[in-house]
Amino acid sequence: MYQDEYQRWRAAELLDFDLQKELRDIEGAEEEIKERFSVALSFGTAGLRGTLGAGTNRMNIWVVRQATQGVADWVKTQGGSQTVAVSYDSRLKGWRFARDAASVLAANGIRVRIYDELMPVPALSFATRYYGCNAGIMVTASHNPAQYNGYKAYGPDGCQMTDDAAAVVYASIQKTDVLTGARFMSFAEGVERGLIQFVGDDCKEAFYQAVEERQVRPGLCRTAGLRLVYSPLNGTGLVPVTRVLRDIGITDITIVPEQEYPNGYFTTCSYPNPEIYAALEKGLRLAEQTGADLMLATDPDADRVGIAMKCADGSYELVSGNEMGVLLLDYIAAGRIEKGMMPERPVAVMSIVSTPLADKVAEHYGVELRHTLTGFKWIGDQIAQLEAAGEADRFLFGFEESYGYLAGPYVRDKDAVVSSMLICEMAAYYRSVGSSIKERLEEIYRQYGRYLNKVDSFEFPGLSGMDRMSGIMAKLRAEVPTEIGGRRVVKVTDYTRPEETGLPKANVLIYGLEDGATVVVRPSGTEPKIKCYYTTLGRDLAAAEQEQAELAESMKPLFA
Repeated sequence: MYQDEYQRWRAAELLDFDLQKELRDIEGAEEEIKERFSVALSFGTAGLRGTLGAGTNRMNIWVVRQATQGVADWVKTQGGSQTVAVSYDSRLKGWRFARDAASVLAANGIRVRIYDELMPVPALSFATRYYGCNAGIMVTASHNPAQYNGYKAYGPDGCQMTDDAAAVVYASIQKTDVLTGARFMSFAEGVERGLIQFVGDDCKEAFYQAVEERQVRPGLCRTAGLRLVYSPLNGTGLVPVTRVLRDIGITDITIVPEQEYPNGYFTTCSYPNPEIYAALEKGLRLAEQTGADLMLATDPDADRVGIAMKCADGSYELVSGNEMGVLLLDYIAAGRIEKGMMPERPVAVMSIVSTPLADKVAEHYGVELRHTLTGFKWIGDQIAQLEAAGEADRFLFGFEESYGYLAGPYVRDKDAVVSSMLICEMAAYYRSVGSSIKERLEEIYRQYGRYLNKVDSFEFPGLSGMDRMSGIMAKLRAEVPTEIGGRRVVKVTDYTRPEETGLPKANVLIYGLEDGATVVVRPSGTEPKIKCYYTTLGRDLAAAEQEQAELAESMKPLFA
């Protein structure tokens, strides 16, 4: 079967020279052919993501066109404006995939608003809402290595597509022949016929205005003298992040030169993920040379941001996603109360795998903190519920431990542009009162307890990877651990049982231990890996680290 499909691709008139070459190069290589053609990339609420290359199990123009035909079929049933917004980041073939998606939509009679330059996820979410679109498409593989690209689909609210909509799109994709099934007109024809238009300056300026309206202390940064090192990690962040920072008065910005401009090969960091040290290494070195107060890095589609803060001894310390989520919640809530800008019955939202320290901070400020499943679309769903009730202004802040933050309801996905602005404003504020982010974090720990959050990832590559992951999760449910790391398991929460959790069904297990520690196990939604999240609370950092190490060591054999 897969050999037949391979031969069909060999015989087809493929436009891409590199696809033709790859197909020739793998002739006679059974495993290589099987890996590319025995399955197709599946389309879910996170869209598509995969390695670039030839075949149904790879990202290429044919798979993109097929997926877009599925989106077009869904849009045509929705009424409304019959318009789709499209953006792309710096990844290899990003502009080509975005252009082809626009061409398929136009051939289906659907209007397109496409950015004329690479722009990040939050800008796509904003444009989807601004133009009253039925859907949005973002060509990106987020923080994956350079050989990947992907395709995120958004609903009319600017939030990632719902499960129901994604299922309809996927059913349509399965009926669409990957090589011949998608309707298509040239991009030029789509433009000439007025079906494809570029996103206007009015939309771009409205996005920047919406971000800048989320300042807590407007004007503060103009006099604070903050010194910043910033890296867009060769992605989309350069233009929007520096534009907003300069608008609010931060002018002492040193850009990491090797990572300044778009580069889909990501030659200076093979894994452009601001969660890991290697991605921030060049920025840290530059921060040490310049004596910067802060170092920031945004991922390629600029929906996540990582930071390093300056310590009293002049060294720099990375801040985890949980720590930054807590710091921002604390800063926004305290600042809005001080300025008389706190809405009535304020709401913040975080994912179930994020730190319980945020619950303590929210309680202190009288903020309702809602818990959602992992994936920012669930935070977006909470904003949508508030908006439907005419109460969108109650939404203060949302975050995930994986370095994604959002302040305000103007978009429905995580936004590294507003996050970068607020992190810098927060750093400038603490600097102006003789403190620092580091000092404030230590104060929070003294006030609420020394929480520690760590994540382990176990990878399961290859065609058998998903089956192995399913087997491990099934075994964990069938043989429930009675103890982890010598500590008794006192509660098991299985999120496949919505009647018990009150949340939609999800493949997540949370083990509560007798000393208050928790262990969360969940397969990644976008990569072939199972993640294990540990939360420990110790009398000090060393005690919290010791317990975390013991828990991690105890869990390892389960993933062997």
